[in-house]
Amino acid sequence: MRIEVNGEPREVADGTTVADVLAALGLPANGIAVAVDGEVVPRADHARTTVTDGAAVEILTAVQGG
Repeated sequence: MRIEVNGEPREVADGTTVADVLAALGLPANGIAVAVDGEVVPRADHARTTVTDGAAVEILTAVQGG
């Protein structure tokens, strides 16, 4: 199935979760925010929230500075 991650198309298997997407990208579970189709997905829900065909996944990483 095809999804879009930060504007770039990606192929993923049916049943893929937000946690699976993060792992495939090599991203940690902490220090990021994820939205699927404009809805923020709390970190506690990453492992049980599946993405659907055509979903738009936005991943934001925390940046520290001053």
